[in-house]
Amino acid sequence: MNNMEHFKELLKSKGLKMTTQRALILESLSECPKMHLTAEEIYEIVCKKQPEIGIATVYRTLKLLTELGLIDTLDLDDGFVRYELAGSGEDGHHHHHHLICISCGKVLEFKEDLMETLEGKIEMTTGFKIYDHEVKMYGYCKECKEKMNK
Repeated sequence: MNNMEHFKELLKSKGLKMTTQRALILESLSECPKMHLTAEEIYEIVCKKQPEIGIATVYRTLKLLTELGLIDTLDLDDGFVRYELAGSGEDGHHHHHHLICISCGKVLEFKEDLMETLEGKIEMTTGFKIYDHEVKMYGYCKECKEKMNK
């Protein structure tokens, strides 16, 4: 099943239809998987395919798709809310993390989820059931580190 069919089934299971706007936004995010797009960037991409769409429609659709768990919001500490397709882990949660270069602002992803062990230990010792987590690590990307070492 391709992404669009999967999204269509998820929307249908929630009693909603796959509208043109929803499809365009989901398609835009799936075409740019590592870009962490802002609403305005998504709007620019969608406008190229459907010029009559309004920014308010994009915001409303992003809000709905976030509430449905089809997309995730990210705060990369740059003053913007960013969006990406929801994680595809077994339970559907977001299971990749972000490395943020404090010099150039580049954002890298890593998928190792070493937090599962910690989450299990926390739940055993405190009884607190963790639903999700987000990890952001700050440092210098390879290129910036090389520049600094010269």
